Amino acid sequence: QVQLVESGGGLVQAGGSLRLSCAASGRTFSSYAMAWFRQAPGKEREFVAAISWTGSSTYYADSVKGRFTISRDNAKNTVYLQMNSLKPEDTAVYYCAVRTLKYGSPGTLEHEFGSWGQGTQVTVSS
Repeated sequence: QVQLVESGGGLVQAGGSLRLSCAASGRTFSSYAMAWFRQAPGKEREFVAAISWTGSSTYYADSVKGRFTISRDNAKNTVYLQMNSLKPEDTAVYYCAVRTLKYGSPGTLEHEFGSWGQGTQVTVSS
């Protein structure tokens, strides 16, 4: 079983930036694709970005493409989400998640991920 701890959330003005981190432990981190999801108040959790286990492939939701960048440091067992040009509609709790399939391709659907962090709140003011 893997444990995930997110950090880096906070309050930022529209147009600002934040960098989220997700530290993993308990599994061979480098063998699994990772992803970020988010859940806004009153809405379902949605896919944000994913990265392959090698780090060579990345995927983004259309709503964040060109503004967010996902990356990973396998030596530190950490995945990052750099968020630039933030908008009020980016306000949500952000979760990182581990793909259930070892060496699997990155997924975009919740059921493809088996472990989740506790989430970190991101609030963007207008």
